[in-house]
Amino acid sequence: MLQALLFPVLLLYFLTRCLRDRRYWGTAKQRMGFLPREYQQSQDGSIWFHAVSVGEILAIQPLIRRVKQQMPRATVFVSSTTLTGYVAAREKLSREVAGVFFAPVDYAGAVRRVLRRILPSVLVVAETEIWPNLYRETRCTGAAVLLVNGRISDRALPSYVRWRWFFQAVLRQANTIFAQSEAMRERFLLAGAPADVVQVGGNLKFDVEIVPVAEEAPAARFLQGAKVWIAASTCSDGELDEEDAVIAAFRKLEGWKLVLAPRKPERFREVARKLEEAGQEFVARSELRDGASGDVLLLDTMGELAGLFRLADAVFVGGSLARTGGHNILEPAWFGKSITVGPHMENFREIADQFRAAGAIHEIQTAPELAPFVDEAMGERARACALADGGATERALLRIRELHDQALPRYWRRLPIRLALKPLAKLWQWGGERRRTRGLEAQTKLRLPVISVGNITVGGTGKTPVVLHLARWLAREGRKPGVLTRGHGRASPHGVLTVPRGGTASKSNTGDEAQILLRSGVIALGVAADRAAAGKELERQGLADVLILDDGFQHARLARDFDLVLIDALAPFGGFETVPLGRLREPLVELKRASAFLITRADQGINTASIEARLKQLNPAAPVFRSRVIAEEWVSLDGAERFAPGSLPYRRLLAFCGLGNPQSFWRTLQALGIHPMECLEYGDHHLYTPREVRRFGQLGRTLGVEALLTTEKDALNLCELTLEAIRPIRLFSLRIAIEIERERELFALIAKRLDPERLG
Repeated sequence: MLQALLFPVLLLYFLTRCLRDRRYWGTAKQRMGFLPREYQQSQDGSIWFHAVSVGEILAIQPLIRRVKQQMPRATVFVSSTTLTGYVAAREKLSREVAGVFFAPVDYAGAVRRVLRRILPSVLVVAETEIWPNLYRETRCTGAAVLLVNGRISDRALPSYVRWRWFFQAVLRQANTIFAQSEAMRERFLLAGAPADVVQVGGNLKFDVEIVPVAEEAPAARFLQGAKVWIAASTCSDGELDEEDAVIAAFRKLEGWKLVLAPRKPERFREVARKLEEAGQEFVARSELRDGASGDVLLLDTMGELAGLFRLADAVFVGGSLARTGGHNILEPAWFGKSITVGPHMENFREIADQFRAAGAIHEIQTAPELAPFVDEAMGERARACALADGGATERALLRIRELHDQALPRYWRRLPIRLALKPLAKLWQWGGERRRTRGLEAQTKLRLPVISVGNITVGGTGKTPVVLHLARWLAREGRKPGVLTRGHGRASPHGVLTVPRGGTASKSNTGDEAQILLRSGVIALGVAADRAAAGKELERQGLADVLILDDGFQHARLARDFDLVLIDALAPFGGFETVPLGRLREPLVELKRASAFLITRADQGINTASIEARLKQLNPAAPVFRSRVIAEEWVSLDGAERFAPGSLPYRRLLAFCGLGNPQSFWRTLQALGIHPMECLEYGDHHLYTPREVRRFGQLGRTLGVEALLTTEKDALNLCELTLEAIRPIRLFSLRIAIEIERERELFALIAKRLDPERLG
């Protein structure tokens, strides 16, 4: 209600900002939470970094790079509040991150839109961005909130204490707050943060990575051959313009060149006017060309200042004569430069105190005292101070990894959809419980041992490769495995269909996935809606001595000796809601029935550690195993050509699939270094019509495609006219297998449940 009442104020604020700076118009969409479609994630587990402006962006840059090195599968996004911060993030981080965007305004709707788009498991906030809706909505999804480089300035502290009742509620939403120092930790405690949440994490700015300006760069050529004085991040407090003091001091010098770098871009023109009025010849960096002359370089671009410190003989750090709290002295100190500051370093009090104690900065009290100060010994002491307190990046990285491995977010549907679907989800759950009760009442226990392979979500979890893998293991052990399946998509008149090992049957009689199993030549097949009846028939005919119940976790009518439940790493828990609100077939609590869990496609998942932790909470007795997909070979539809997974000789490709989780196929292609021109998705078990395959051919010929790629299951569902319809384009399907970590342990566990006395 309060947000609705304040919405006109928000619109007025936007209008005012847009009138001041037309560039602001282009940011409004993202600030309301509407991010580009290409940012949409298919699974949760991304990491969202938020930094308000340029300084914070530069501070988190080394941390983001370390995250990408240590967690290469994690997708990283960065948001910024200011225009300059956004530009800096794009320039500095575009190669490391999946997207840069303007942070949403702190309205629940805007924040939720961003969360649903990028699906983070961890939100990392730099310094002191404390927004109630951002923190609360993130935690409501189950994602973690980490505040790094935390600081509360002298000026802001009284307000935080005065409004403690408000900030206390917000700060309690954070999982961890890494304060820059012990003094900053005390300030967060005064603001209401829980003592067990706030830790001293150090200052990320001590770990700054600076790329010095190249010798051949225009700025380096301009400054060559002179002593260089850099006035960095100069400011105005309304009473004192630091640029006036710098210009006045510089006019008294001979043999020096000045780099004047105003803190805020909106002051670039004003500072240029000051230089003109002082009669000072200058060149703006945005207009600098080789051969330009002058004594002053006006740095009217963003992101270059840090690299220029290498060229300086003396540095004045602005914001310290004007009453604005000072700016970062670590960057010039890193290059061992003599640093001058004014009396106002409140924003960097601890760092300034450390430098004072070491005799590593030169302090002045008034503007007339300002002049270049050079002391090589002081510069070396400054460099020693800058290098002494590193490690904040590694501490933050460790915590990010811990939170990422613990978080398992859930992203709620929009409220109207939830209200509409909730009763249907309850009805689905009631129907499932009723079916299970009736199944248990009529349950059949066969003489042969039964291994069930199933899942708890609708859609594909990779059951067929797992069933085939188990069957091949049993065959190697001298067993005669039989598979019981309902034959999804079959059009058979048979109530119960059995096929002996090595036998054949049409797809219309078995369904598509059963064909893959039959073609392996290692199983006997029993197909029926009542899989207990199919099991009895295989038992009667002596076609099997051990049965694998395909997709059997919810099939209570048949007793089983072992329940292997598959959890897809790409979509593990179906949104934590039953169909149609989510993708769960039954509530997660029913996982207590599992004998063991197998996380499939674990190599493609992002936060498998958190999946495993949740499974152990739900069923501590069931061990958890992991598997990954192995691409075996590409096979042409006519069987005439076969290629190893990574040696397909075609480059212009189109891919299509009809799977419960198509992301598994797209990620497999990506892992093979295959990037199709188009990727088409269809529903699970899709039967391709002549019209659709003709479309494949027409689209492929238009794009100049050499080959179509699909899955082995999809190849079985193509119509008879496919080769003719796509000619001259080739079509290949990918045969896959799986690899299970700790496979012997899993097989030994299953073997213990297979009673030898009941075999044969």
